[in-house]
Amino acid sequence: MALGSMITKARMDAGLSIDDLAAVTNIRASALREIEKDNFSPCGGDTYARGHLRNIAAVVKIDPQIFLTAFENEQMHLDRSIQDHLKESSVIRTDKEPRKISWKVLIAISLVTMLVIAVGQIAVSNNSAPDIPVVLQESPAPTQSPEESAPAQEILSTGQGVEVVVTATRATSWLFVSDSNGTTLFSGQISTGGNRSFTSSEQLNLRIGNAGGVDLLVNGKKLEPLGIFGQVVSVSYGVDS
Repeated sequence: MALGSMITKARMDAGLSIDDLAAVTNIRASALREIEKDNFSPCGGDTYARGHLRNIAAVVKIDPQIFLTAFENEQMHLDRSIQDHLKESSVIRTDKEPRKISWKVLIAISLVTMLVIAVGQIAVSNNSAPDIPVVLQESPAPTQSPEESAPAQEILSTGQGVEVVVTATRATSWLFVSDSNGTTLFSGQISTGGNRSFTSSEQLNLRIGNAGGVDLLVNGKKLEPLGIFGQVVSVSYGVDS
């Protein structure tokens, strides 16, 4: 089974639509559709593609190594197919027999090399000019791309009217939080035992990727678990919640 088909099956088994998966993983829905068609060009490179596969695997409860191994196998097969095509088209020429160098050529090269060394030694010994130090300018360190250097969006607060504390008490969970204006306060993962606190002047909207693994404290009140393990739940809380 191709990797794209494996991802589609795992997503459907988890009861998620493309839009659900996009909201939890923060990957564009259009990119997810292409990934499920085995087209990874929208990912922007193999490194980002592997990162997307790990994020998807965490949400659909699949060992990420399964997706990564399939990705490596398919990419290696693609690279070999391209190389074979280029060879058949005579774009790449395979070397047959190594060319033999005549012993006369070797002797001539040796004599020229010895002559150059001798002339260089004479020139150095007769040169009375003081040595001039050569200053080598260090190349500037390569700058990171915006995607590599920019931290994940994490505002956490746009006011003080409503407060929600999310704690990953029983399992790791994906979490997406926004306020009433649609501003993203957090999008990422909370590891087991970790917690996040969010505040807003009017309303907080949460999308939880593993409802059975987390506990919520809303305006100082502890709520019952919102669902079971692996269940994706969307809730909103206001000042009066």
